Amino acid sequence: MPLPEDHAPAFVVPLVDLTPYVDGGTPDERARTAAAIDAAFAEVGFVQVVGHGVPDAVVQGFASALDDFFALPLAEKKEYRTPPRINRGYAPPKTESLSLSLGVESANRMNDFFEAFNVGVTAEAFPKLSLPADDYADNLWPAGLAGFRESVEAYFAEAGRVARTLTHVFADALDLPHDFFEAFTDHSLDVLRMNNYALPPGEVELDGDLTGMGEHTDYGIVTVLWADQAPGLQVLGHDGVWHDVSPADGALLVNLGDLMARWTNERWMSTLHRVKPPIVDGTIQRRRSAAYFHDGNVDALISTLPSCVGDGSRYAPITVADHIAAKLAGSRAGVPNEAAEREAARVRAAAG
Repeated sequence: MPLPEDHAPAFVVPLVDLTPYVDGGTPDERARTAAAIDAAFAEVGFVQVVGHGVPDAVVQGFASALDDFFALPLAEKKEYRTPPRINRGYAPPKTESLSLSLGVESANRMNDFFEAFNVGVTAEAFPKLSLPADDYADNLWPAGLAGFRESVEAYFAEAGRVARTLTHVFADALDLPHDFFEAFTDHSLDVLRMNNYALPPGEVELDGDLTGMGEHTDYGIVTVLWADQAPGLQVLGHDGVWHDVSPADGALLVNLGDLMARWTNERWMSTLHRVKPPIVDGTIQRRRSAAYFHDGNVDALISTLPSCVGDGSRYAPITVADHIAAKLAGSRAGVPNEAAEREAARVRAAAG
């Protein structure tokens, strides 16, 4: 049962400096960083990182490109829609329901009001491998937006570097060989999802139940999130209460996906989070974010790490392909995920 608010410990997202892993720190410095990451994911489930090395100019160019796309007329943006199985292109408002990726029914299906644009790793990046075209689909690049592709690709490369750096930190924190995760991520199914939370005044009724993005866990290994400091993001703490989260200046937010929870047998949890609409003076305040999902090789088999089995594994082995397909069928096609019982139970038990 959650503690009363006046007795509950303050919810704080730890701030961890990645400089020792980015700029060649000493073994002791890296060990301290790895220990901080271990504690953050065991105790809180979310972390914010500085010292990540992403240049400000890359972030600013990316944010401008994101703004340029979402400023296009809705009809023009809809030209970049794809079928639910293809995790690319544009998703208009109220066409997804992230809670269904956990098998949790919301009051109104497909009611998340955010809009999004996705790009990802393509099959042509790995010419020597025979990869499924749906999973490693070509990207759709909007016509007529000068510099859009270049700015997005520049940030995509930097966010991917941060994600791969984090897997080395994870390996050290879990007492694994430093390159352990490379065999599972050398053709990783990575996607960058750009999100925009804004609707014109009068388009929706602000009745208190509006969902920006429904409660969900991320699907893969690790998520690197750039976000505005506008309110809206909430994280479910171990106390069973939803807590507001906003990044510090210059920080990237990091959370784990289901595959890492499976690997570690819930020593580290995939973090339940959601976005509630930031409402100011009766209208929705605009909020932007961009999540880089580092999801692993589509053909990788994920099973509990030997060091984390303990009294027995909570999860059966599963391939990245099967896991991601079930999650996308929920969020994008409205098919409740029947294989997410543990995460769904946490949502249903949450207070508030």
